[in-house]
Amino acid sequence: MSLIDEELAKILVCPVDKADLRELTEDSLLECTVCGRRYPVREGIPIMLVDEAEGGPS
Repeated sequence: MSLIDEELAKILVCPVDKADLRELTEDSLLECTVCGRRYPVREGIPIMLVDEAEGGPS
């Protein structure tokens, strides 16, 4: 099962480096394939705010 709508997943990218995202379904997160930032998904809505992200470069 997908965390977000399939059409939205096709166009959504990391707001920092514009890289693709992969779903971490067990953790309800979208993870950037380049910088590693993880964005939460709440009730099917991706929260793509850098301040809400976990991980990424230090």
